[in-house]
Amino acid sequence: MHARTRGPAATGQPDTDSATGATTDGAAQAPLHVVVVTYNSTAPLAGLLPTLDAGLVGTRWRMTVVDNASADGTVDMVRAARPEAQVIEMGRNAGYSAAINAAAATATPDEHLLVLNPDVRLLPGCGEALLATLDDPAVGVAVPRLLDAAGRTWPSLRHAPSVTRAWAEALLGGNRAARHGLSELIPDGPTYASPADVDWATGAVLAISARCRAAVGDWDESFFLYSEEVDYCARVRDHGFVVRYEPAAVAEHDSGPYGPNLTLWRLVVRNRIVHFARRHPGLRAHAFRAGTFVGQALRAPRSAAGRAGAAEAWSTSLREVREPGVIWFAAQDWWYHNRAHSDFQLMQEVARGRPVLLVNSLGLRMPRRGVSSNPGRRISRKLRSMAKLVRRPVPGLPQYHVMTPVMIPAYGSGIAARLNAWSVRQQVRIVSRLIGVGQRPYVAATIPTAWPVLRPLRRSALVYNRSDQHSAFPEADQQRIAELEHALMRHADRVLYVSHELMRADGDAVGDRGVFLGHGVDLDHFSRGPGAGGSHGARPAELADVPGPIMGFFGGIDDYVVDLELLASTARALPEVSMVLVGDATCPLDDLLALPNVHWLGFQPYSRIPELGRTFDVALMPWLDNEWIRFANPIKLKEYLALGLPVVSTHYPEVEHEDGTVAVARTPEEFAALVREALDDPPDPAALRAAVESSSWSSRAQDLMNIATTARRA
Repeated sequence: MHARTRGPAATGQPDTDSATGATTDGAAQAPLHVVVVTYNSTAPLAGLLPTLDAGLVGTRWRMTVVDNASADGTVDMVRAARPEAQVIEMGRNAGYSAAINAAAATATPDEHLLVLNPDVRLLPGCGEALLATLDDPAVGVAVPRLLDAAGRTWPSLRHAPSVTRAWAEALLGGNRAARHGLSELIPDGPTYASPADVDWATGAVLAISARCRAAVGDWDESFFLYSEEVDYCARVRDHGFVVRYEPAAVAEHDSGPYGPNLTLWRLVVRNRIVHFARRHPGLRAHAFRAGTFVGQALRAPRSAAGRAGAAEAWSTSLREVREPGVIWFAAQDWWYHNRAHSDFQLMQEVARGRPVLLVNSLGLRMPRRGVSSNPGRRISRKLRSMAKLVRRPVPGLPQYHVMTPVMIPAYGSGIAARLNAWSVRQQVRIVSRLIGVGQRPYVAATIPTAWPVLRPLRRSALVYNRSDQHSAFPEADQQRIAELEHALMRHADRVLYVSHELMRADGDAVGDRGVFLGHGVDLDHFSRGPGAGGSHGARPAELADVPGPIMGFFGGIDDYVVDLELLASTARALPEVSMVLVGDATCPLDDLLALPNVHWLGFQPYSRIPELGRTFDVALMPWLDNEWIRFANPIKLKEYLALGLPVVSTHYPEVEHEDGTVAVARTPEEFAALVREALDDPPDPAALRAAVESSSWSSRAQDLMNIATTARRA
């Protein structure tokens, strides 16, 4: 971005109340960074600038004006009227989103943004009311009541775009559809009388919390003008925040019609279709475009804007408006495995911006009596998973689809395996077309048995997520799985690793196509609520009678991963410490549970893991020393740290890359001693949480798509 910044990044009224001169309590109130985007805006700015002091009374604020190459003296006017303001000259008309991003890049992490159109005027106390609304951590964006030139409430609130609303507006007309609740527009009425959560609001005045902008990221600069606020508010909701209307905050807005400007109207129509198609690809995108076209075409005989809009709707290509979707062959099953796994976490984040088809694990072997633990149970749960076919299991993530194909567990090179791979591939192709991942989606596999299925699929790039060495799985046909792993390594455009040790071992085969992409952690999920330790708050009912202190473990309890003998010896060495185990067990635990201080809660949903984990005083990572663990990087380490828990682990290669946040034992005696040491002298929970603050799944997903996009271009 080639932009020039001039003027100090100064505060408009840094220390005093702008109306009364009273000192503002800076420690109690987050600072406000006012952003005004201008383009030939001298006339509207003459109305806005004099209202800032009264409109922002009682707040700590500073202002940045971002100018998109005005030719009418806008920049000179700002410098004369507000010499303390920071001015960013873009040097070109870069668009509204790019200008906001330029200003946001100069904001400090604790600053809320107040984005203003130049044609608004703030009424006294508007900023303070919006800041008070942002005090609610659930609120990502706060919007005021807007008045028109006559002082009447201007209908600024909107429903999310939908196929039904597009067709209702087309056939009934915007005003009639709005009166029947079938339009995006929420007409003036009861909704505007009291605070309300809405899908989006026009972007004349938007207050964005620091929490929200950190989570959501930049505005989408592909929306030069119009629909950019629709997109941003949708992403705000995707990240779990709400858009809150606050009528106590009031501003005036001069909303000029863009109908006579046919160029702008074409942009409005195109961006509506583009935005909807990106979020709802496939059949719904075509239906939405058709509704938009019909609405414009019906008005074409009497309106030049209708003729221009109909032509734009007809010519907008849905193939061009979205990035390829993702087909991801996971190593776990959404319906019965722990949803903390990286496959699930990454794909949920990716689905915030593009369609995703997550294919549940195809397995590594046929469960067999005498070889597999609980074979009947394993077969039964996979059959139940198949019965679900395709679902959208996460509210608020309409682009996240989970599929369990109907299959047989045949993994060799015989005719049954080939027929199974063909059948699964056809199912994946059909579902992919229906959900709109595109003709050449990104294809990724974590499970190596996906290779015979995905090999012929058309794709933009192939990513092999080598999260484990699956050929080390003791129950599998290790030679066959190794062959599939090597085939994926040879043909993948990029190979992702979470283990430096495995990346080194594969170096000759993978070369510069190997990329380290460490695990993330759901910071919001694991950082909510009180800190770790049984003394903080009421315990869950299951643990109400369990005496403290508690050393705990959550996750799958598999006898090829978890050292059950180490757990037993630690429980015996520390009889005054309760051991709590949370997770499904695929092996008998009778000997361990015979110890009086060991408590097993069984499988618990992902939503409850933080609640249970906070009762721990020390978190355990009791791994076996084998080939599987040698190349592993357990995801639970970051989850423990996000909870602020001290961690005691056995040694495995990847733990050497941790910066002193984990106590590592090489013998059972040392393991028990380190648990005792952590109980007697626990580290600062805040420091442990800080170690993973930059490891959100959102940032990891962005890195993943950057890697895939680079591979596609290459």
